[in-house]
Order: sequence, then structure tokens, then C-alpha cells
Amino acid sequence: MKTRKGIEVSIAASIAAKLARVEVIAAYPITPQTHIVEHLAEIVAEGELDAIYINVESEYSAMSACCGAAAAGARTFTSTSAQGLELMHEILFIASGMRFPIVMATVNRALSSPLSIWGDHSDVMAARDTGWIVLFCENGQEVVDSIIMAYKMGEDRRVLLPVMVNLDGFSLSHVIEPIELPSQKEVDEFLPPYNPLYTLHPDKPVTMGAYGMPELYTEAKYAQETAIINSKKVIIDVMDEFGKKFGRYYKPVETYNTDKADFVFIGLGSVNENIKTAIDDLKTQGKEAGLINLRLFRPFPSDELMSALQGKKKVAVIERVMPGGAKNSPLYNEIASLAFANRMTLKMENYIVGLGGRDVLPEDFQQIYNEMAAKEKAEKVKKDKNYTVMRVRA
Repeated sequence: MKTRKGIEVSIAASIAAKLARVEVIAAYPITPQTHIVEHLAEIVAEGELDAIYINVESEYSAMSACCGAAAAGARTFTSTSAQGLELMHEILFIASGMRFPIVMATVNRALSSPLSIWGDHSDVMAARDTGWIVLFCENGQEVVDSIIMAYKMGEDRRVLLPVMVNLDGFSLSHVIEPIELPSQKEVDEFLPPYNPLYTLHPDKPVTMGAYGMPELYTEAKYAQETAIINSKKVIIDVMDEFGKKFGRYYKPVETYNTDKADFVFIGLGSVNENIKTAIDDLKTQGKEAGLINLRLFRPFPSDELMSALQGKKKVAVIERVMPGGAKNSPLYNEIASLAFANRMTLKMENYIVGLGGRDVLPEDFQQIYNEMAAKEKAEKVKKDKNYTVMRVRA
């Protein structure tokens, strides 16, 4: 019989890394991710996990050490947040370019300035195009499952890419939730030992990350891009296999109450739980709204998203990051470009919410629904045009 245990999500994340039998952990403490690697340090020190724990002086060094460990053939784990992720930024490209299947838990936090230790998606969106597979988690169970699945995704020889598992700082990382932790035997049956394709070893010298002349650089980057685009099939296969093994099924794009709704929210991470509550409340008022939840952000699940948007008329794209001078925020831009390319007529608005950990309540999403419904009633929008307004919810 499966049982759930009340546990802090950060601690559960560290247990997931242990269950994956990671062999090298290199990380530097930063709020709010510290509990993950702090607990892993205890696990290793107490002999519960046969792994090397590397104490480093910065996040830059942490990711550099992870690259060295992965090059030597070790299953490698790290975790970070905010400025820590940005300090790693240079090495993120090296990890993906050299095809190291490192797994990193990113506990999402706002970037300074002004200084904030609270959660939003400023950090991951600044690193979204570094060539990593990027997953988002809505709750603690998904964090545990995603870390375990991430190794099977990244280590597949058709992929060989690092994977970033995102969980929102404090609103997810520091809460206690009922989580079903699989047994070591179950995880071992699902996730075989890492069998690297190439490793650094003095007895069989190889070169990794060598200088790429202009005649070769484009080909190397194209091969890397092809790998991440094609990784989606492997990601789907791993999610399906995980569901058959553990009874919890995941998809790159998931929907909630979208069958009868022509209005949908689209969001990332834990904020989707409040959106679901808002949808349930709207339903009691005779109003239909749905949610499209992107669990996979890179590679971007274009086909699955377009399928979920079929028949929809109004879309509220919910993001927790400022565009930084762009017309709209990153997720909105992805969706708008897809809609345009597929000649879809959607009335879209871009809502920026929850910056620096500000609360976003279910009633806020009900208000967004009512605002867009009122705007549609007040304005006659030409059928062949979309409209967009970026709204910052204070």
C-alpha cells in the first residue's frame, strides 16, 4: 500500500537525488535552495549515500565541478537560486554544449536589485536559452518525480543533455506537503546506473570541449540543437514509463477544465494551483475557464500547446518575470509567435504577477477573467487580429 509522508519539499528533493543514487554533489548555499544541499550533505556524511560532496567557494565553481564530475562519468547533482544561477551562467552553456546530463534543482527566486530572497521566475527566464531541458513543478510530489525522471531523460544516449527542475522559492520549497516517496528498489528498477558514452580517463584519453574553428562551430551547435529538439520524444517516453511504474502520469502540457472553456489561463509552476482554485470558484458562478499548464518549457512543446489551444478564444498568459524592455514576457512571446505561425485567432493578454514573492490569490485570477470578459464585451475586435496588453498586477 502506498503511503504519503508530510515532508518539506526541499528535503523531499534531496531524498529524490539520493534515490537516484547521485555520485557527485557540488553546490553552494543560497536562499531559498540551501535546505536541499544541506540535507544532502547530512545524508552523505552519515553514510546513507555513497557519493562525493564537494564544498566549493561559489556557484560558478559548483557548476564547473559538476561539469568535471560528469566528464569523468559520474551521475551529478546540484541546486541553486537567483544570483547563484546567474553566476553559473557561463558554465550552463558549457554543460549543455559538452552534453553533460547534470540535473539541477533551481529553487526560483527574484533577482536583485532591489534585493529580494522571495520567489519569482526572473532567474530561470534569464537562463532559459542555455541549452538545458527545463521542467516546471506545481507541487512537491512533482518535484520528487521530476528529479528522478530528469536523470533518465538526460542520460538517454539520444539526448545527453543537462536538465533543470524548477520549483518556486518558499511558496513551494519551504512548505510541508504530503508526498509519496518511492522505495529505493522501485527507483533502481526505473533508473539504471549511468552508463556514459565518453569519459575522461588517463588510460583512454579523449578531448572534450576542444576549440571549434568556424568551419565546425555551426555544425556542433546544430547537432546540439537537434538533440534538444528531438529530446521531447524521449521526455514523453520517460513520463509514460514513469506513470506505468509509479501510477503518476505526466505530460509536457497538461490541461484542467478546458473541455467546455473558450477562456484559458496559461502558467508555469506552483501558481497554477491557485489558478485551479479560481477556476473552481468561477465554475460555481456559472463561468467556464480552463488552465493550460506547461510542465516542459525547453524544448518548447509547440505541438502539444497548439493542440491544447484549439477552439480557445481568450488567453491570459500568467508570468512571474518582467520583460526587461521586450514588448511582452518570454512565455507570452513564445505563444504569440506560435499562434501567428499557425494563423490562430486568439485574444491574448499578458499578466505579470507575483514578482518578488508577492501573493497572488485565487480572487486575483477571477478578476483577470472578469477583466478580459468585460473588455471583450466593450470592444469589437476584428476576427483576424490578436490583441495584447501587458498588465502588471500590483
